[in-house]
Amino acid sequence: MLQPSRTKYRKQFRGKMRGNSKGNLVSFGEYGLKSLECGWITANQLESARKAISHATKRNGRMWVRIFPDKPVTEKGTGTMGAGKGDVKGYVAVIKPGRVMFEISGISLEDSHEALRLAAAKLPVVCKIVTKK
Repeated sequence: MLQPSRTKYRKQFRGKMRGNSKGNLVSFGEYGLKSLECGWITANQLESARKAISHATKRNGRMWVRIFPDKPVTEKGTGTMGAGKGDVKGYVAVIKPGRVMFEISGISLEDSHEALRLAAAKLPVVCKIVTKK
């Protein structure tokens, strides 16, 4: 699972997911998977989508993961009321509309579309497949 090696603060506020994302262009590869809505992607979901792409492409070509789960998410224990904020449960990546999350190159159009479609099925946000302009 991905997580930061060290952080300045152990816990963060949840925050607001307003506006559009900055990383909205396919920069490295030929095809990309772009988010159409906002949400959180956990480290497990990100790893599952990455494995789906690498399995579908049979490890041919090149893949870039453009997001990283660096936001800590807390959860209280069962049956506790009060007593402050809970312990860190895991890490998430904050996704805004327009964010390109995965990019691939070096494989055919049909293979890349199939791989990105399989990865999109693993993610909790609605995605579309985009090409480099």
